[in-house]
Amino acid sequence: MDCNAMRAKIQTGFTLIELLVAVTILAIVAVLGWRGLDGIVRARIGLTAEMEQTRGIQLAFAQLENDCAHLADSDLLAGRDGLSAADSRLLMIRTVFDENQPTRLQVVAYRVVDGVLSRRESDATRDLVALDKDWLSAMSEADTTASVPLQTEVNAFNLRTWSEGEGAWRIGGSEGPAKSQAGGGQKIGLEVSLQMRGREQALTKVFLLGAT
Repeated sequence: MDCNAMRAKIQTGFTLIELLVAVTILAIVAVLGWRGLDGIVRARIGLTAEMEQTRGIQLAFAQLENDCAHLADSDLLAGRDGLSAADSRLLMIRTVFDENQPTRLQVVAYRVVDGVLSRRESDATRDLVALDKDWLSAMSEADTTASVPLQTEVNAFNLRTWSEGEGAWRIGGSEGPAKSQAGGGQKIGLEVSLQMRGREQALTKVFLLGAT
């Protein structure tokens, strides 16, 4: 075998420099791939959290819509105003219909505490005196009944009402189920705005009050 043939046989393998270049390229590709995968995982986590937040908001609005649709008529309340929307707190008196039971009333309270929007309801009753006590208890936050958390990460809970005979939304509302003032229009609409953490725009929904 001549020298040229031996030299060609020896040079068929990779040199150390070629191996180092190949390893470096593989390392760069691995790092880029890891960064891409990490970005996909982070995006998926963020999307899942946003979907859960949206689902919670939809459920909260659905519960609000149900309560607003069953807001007690003033005739059942003997002239009392059964809705208060002030100071980031919503109180209302709704009718309760159970099978083989007469129509009863209960106080429902929505409030945000430590970023959590929760709902609390009193026992249903036909006694207006007991109803007044439940209202005052909810107003003074002395109500000890368990609350149901509806949505977390709530930065603000803003409320406005629309009354008959008015041409604009009104911030705030009645502070109790006392007799309505003469000439005061009945509330027919409620606007609820939730400012969520991480969202620039508030989520706003308008609800009709009472049966439609």
